[in-house]
Amino acid sequence: MPIFEYRCDDCGREFEALVRRSTVPQCPACASTHLDKKLSTFATAGSQPEPMAAMGPCGSCGHPDGPGACALH
Repeated sequence: MPIFEYRCDDCGREFEALVRRSTVPQCPACASTHLDKKLSTFATAGSQPEPMAAMGPCGSCGHPDGPGACALH
């Protein structure tokens, strides 16, 4: 189920909701269905990527031919 962010037109509360296709979301504060879907960014679970300067040669660039195959080495 996707998570969507909403803002209630009636009370102004912002919230997230897990929504199925057949479900009409409601505001958890006032139960209104007059909602604006907010544009949200996605997040990924797991560790944060390292900065480019911290990446070393041979095997850390992800070249499909394996370590030593990229132009960095």
